[in-house]
Amino acid sequence: MHISKMIRSIFRIPRRFHVTRSNGSEIRTAAFRFINRDGSVSDVVARHGKTVLEVAHENNIEIEGACEGSLACSTCHVILTPDLFDRLEEPSEREEDLLDLAPGLTDTSRLCCQLKVDEKYDGVEIKLPKVTLNFYVDGHVPKPH
Repeated sequence: MHISKMIRSIFRIPRRFHVTRSNGSEIRTAAFRFINRDGSVSDVVARHGKTVLEVAHENNIEIEGACEGSLACSTCHVILTPDLFDRLEEPSEREEDLLDLAPGLTDTSRLCCQLKVDEKYDGVEIKLPKVTLNFYVDGHVPKPH
């Protein structure tokens, strides 16, 4: 059984659906799941072409993205399943350099600002690392001097 079908059957993730616009063009989407830092689950449906970071922000997932997707930080670090990681294009050298700064780095870590949603994302899980460089998300609020 294909991994996305297994995940869908186990977790009951809704299947990808398509909406037809009034002009006849189709809006393609993928349904996938975020595993939050506390272990809770957030199921989302995202339009193809959006970045995973945009999808996270639209669905109130606690991930920062301090550089707003300009590939200048590692605050949008996520952990992909090995199956999804293997199906994606290799990260750029710049992304790899920034990933080296991310706490909790794994073999399948990526910056979600660089990941564009398409059919490969349908039925997958994307895990948020337990620790980030973002003090607010980690619960630490710095005190003014």
